[in-house]
Order: sequence, then C-alpha cells, then structure tokens
Amino acid sequence: MAKEKIYEVSELNQYIKQILESVPALDNLLIRGELSNYKVYPSGHHYFTLKDAQGALRCVMFKGSAAKLKFRPESGMKVIASGRISVFPRDGVYQLYCTSLSADGIGDLYVAFEQLKEKLYQEGLFDPAHKKPLPQYPKRIAIVTSSAGAAVHDMIRILRHRYPLAKVLLLPVRVQGVEAPPEIVGAIRYANRWKLADVLITGRGGGSIEDLWAFNDERVARAIYDSEIPVISAVGHEPDVTISDFVADRRASTPSNAAEIAVPDMTELLRYLQGAGNRLTQAELNLLEREERRLTNLAGKRALTDPTAFLQDRRLQLDYVQQKLGGAARTVLEKDSRRFAQLTAKLDAMSPLKVLGRGYAMAQSDSGEVLRSAQQVEIGDQVRVRLGQGSLRCTVNEKGE
Repeated sequence: MAKEKIYEVSELNQYIKQILESVPALDNLLIRGELSNYKVYPSGHHYFTLKDAQGALRCVMFKGSAAKLKFRPESGMKVIASGRISVFPRDGVYQLYCTSLSADGIGDLYVAFEQLKEKLYQEGLFDPAHKKPLPQYPKRIAIVTSSAGAAVHDMIRILRHRYPLAKVLLLPVRVQGVEAPPEIVGAIRYANRWKLADVLITGRGGGSIEDLWAFNDERVARAIYDSEIPVISAVGHEPDVTISDFVADRRASTPSNAAEIAVPDMTELLRYLQGAGNRLTQAELNLLEREERRLTNLAGKRALTDPTAFLQDRRLQLDYVQQKLGGAARTVLEKDSRRFAQLTAKLDAMSPLKVLGRGYAMAQSDSGEVLRSAQQVEIGDQVRVRLGQGSLRCTVNEKGE
C-alpha cells in the first residue's frame, strides 16, 4: 500500500494557485457585478468585492493598474471588471486580480467627468461670483494651445483682423495625451507669474471626448480658477462641454468664437468713433448757435446801447424811495405828535396842581409825607400846607374827627 502524501497548508494553497493559473479560461475574465466595500489603501492598492444577487467575489487591483482608471470607483457602482483568477497563498482564498474597471452601461470618461464636475461644483469653482470680467480693450492676449493645430491660426487671424492694436502671445503646449494637463497648467501659471497678458484663451479644436480630455483634468480646472488673468475656455465645437468651460470666466463655443469674445471689432469701433465725432461736432455747432443768439439779445439790451440809462433809472428810483421815506417819516411824526398831545392833556388833567388851583390845599409832614388823616400828627407838630400858589408852615393846635 503506497504511503499517502501529506501536504502543508501553504503547499496546498500553492498547488491550487498553480492549477487555477494554468486554466486559460480563468486568465482573462470579464465579470459584471456591483462594487462593495471599496477601499484604497495607503500603498495605492484597491481592495473591493464584486457581488450580485447570489454571490460575491473578492478582488484586488494593484497600484499600477489603479493609476490608469478614468473615474473614481465607489461602492454601489455597476461595473465590468477584467482580470485573472488566482489564490493568495497566505489566506487560501481565491480572488480576482483586476487589471481594469469600466462602468457598466456608460463610459468611464463620462463617469469621471460627472464625478469631477460634482466635486468642483460643491467646492464653489463654478460660482459666478468668482468669475472676472473681461477687459473691454485688452492690450495683450495670451493663447495657451497647440502651435500645430488649425485652431491657433484661426484665432490669430481673427484677432489681427478684429483688433490689430492688441499684441498676441502664443504659449505652445500639448493639448492631448498624459503630458498635456501639466503643460497647460504650467503655461497658465507662467502667464500669471509674469503678467504676460490682460486675457488668456485656452483650448483646442474639436475631437472625441478622449481628445478633449486634457481640459477635463482637475489640475487644469484649478489652474484656471486660480488665474488672476481672466480666462476664456475655447474647447472643441458648440456641443462639446468640458470642465474648463464651467470654471473659466467665459466660455466660447469654438476657438474662433473665443477670439471674437476677447476683443472688440475695430470696424465697429471706428464706426462708433465716427458717430461720436459727428455728434460732438453737431453739439458744438448747436452750442455756438445758442451763444450767438444770446450775444445778439445782449447786444440789443439798453444797458449796452445807453450805458447812462442805468444810472438815470437808479436816480429816479432813488428819488422815488426818498419821497416815500420822507412821507412815511412825516406820517409817523404827526401820529406821535398827536399821541403826545393826548397823553399831555391826560397828564395835565390828573395833575394835583389843577386841584390846588381850584382852592384846595395839601398838607405834608416835616418828612414830606402827605397827610390824609388827623391821626398822622400830634398837637404841636409842624406841618407844611401846599396851596395853589405858595405854601404855609403851620403848628397843630387842635385835632378834630
């Protein structure tokens, strides 16, 4: 009887791992399921579970594969995962070693776009209050785009035709590929650091969502938001919308439209200036006409034709006022004289001298007090008797009631 082989746990796990990895059908799988318990570890590896109504499968995505994700996976998402089945010998559990994830039913890029759009919206990067007004008459315009594309030539042509007074600077960058976002960010920051322009235009011509993806990059969005120079986003055609369009101070439907937005039309300006000049000339002519009529009216005034007439008029007016003042003074004097006479008559009628003149007398004590009662003096007192004419000094010999 042959002796049975006894396996160590790690040997068995390793054996099962080799068996699973030797099955071609398990080497490149596509699995549909719902993400659950999705976690990103400090190492950069992603760990999660794929599940459906009847089962679950443990999964791991290493850092290198996770870096290629176009969107941010979250628990609850429906996805399609690709990878191989194997065993982690330490735990003895089989799992999917995932190499890529895609959203089930919608594209990865669309999911990434919506996620970043919602994130930046919540942070306030789309807030209209932060958007800066474009200068009305820019002196310098910087264009951040590819120097090889047709878009830059269209913009330069339109800018020179509409407003040749402005200086146009080209900051050439790549607008497609993994190198594009850092270059766009660098050009925007460089323009701000050295204050190269009054307005920035960044963008490119049309293309697929993959071609335009550099302008959906979070780094580019934050560079546009931080720019002190107003930024016009000009990406693709009219239907194309990128994150840059939401963050920029102004969105243009096309690169050509961005050039039209950035500067005024010289032809319109000249027409406006000509109209303003005509209005100014007409206003001056109207003013001269009014002043000429006023001068004619003044020239016919009596003060200019007969300068002494003014003095004569004032002399007559003075005589008239003098007469009025004299008459008023006489009237007041006569009124006061009559009142004085009336008061004098009243005072004279009330004078005690009038009473004395009719034969009455007034007795006074030595101190000058008028005597009204016999009780005010005693026998032997000296009193003065005032008559109508003169006075008497008498001695009291007798008192009677």
